[in-house]
Amino acid sequence: MARILRVPKRRRAEGKTDYKARLGLLKSGKPRLVIRKTNRYIIAQIVTSEQAQDKTLVRVSSKDISGFKPGQGKSRKAAYETGKALAGKAGDVKEVIVDFGLHRVPAGGRLMSVVQGAVEAGLNIPHNPGALPSTGDKTKKEQEDRE
Repeated sequence: MARILRVPKRRRAEGKTDYKARLGLLKSGKPRLVIRKTNRYIIAQIVTSEQAQDKTLVRVSSKDISGFKPGQGKSRKAAYETGKALAGKAGDVKEVIVDFGLHRVPAGGRLMSVVQGAVEAGLNIPHNPGALPSTGDKTKKEQEDRE
């Protein structure tokens, strides 16, 4: 008798997918702003789901943003700029929901900096304004630019 491989249980056991959270995101019917962090970079994508297959519409990495020295691709400033660049490339996508995956998201952290950059660049994202980084957390250069 052939053994049937159960993919959902395997991915859950490997810690790769939270199916309950994914189902909630897919039920909304809106494109997802998928934010992932690596040891060196921040990656943001706008993804739609069609017939149980994900399709990436736009992808931006902090590696693609110029002006950062090696090792600065995972900074809060790089995350903010990645969000702004993603919103600029989004085209006709105006409203998305955020998908952080299995990452823990502290208020004011790097992943929330991506959301802040995307919101300030024009994307409509449901979020808690108290979770965004405060203006005091921005770099000195940003503060000088505003003055």
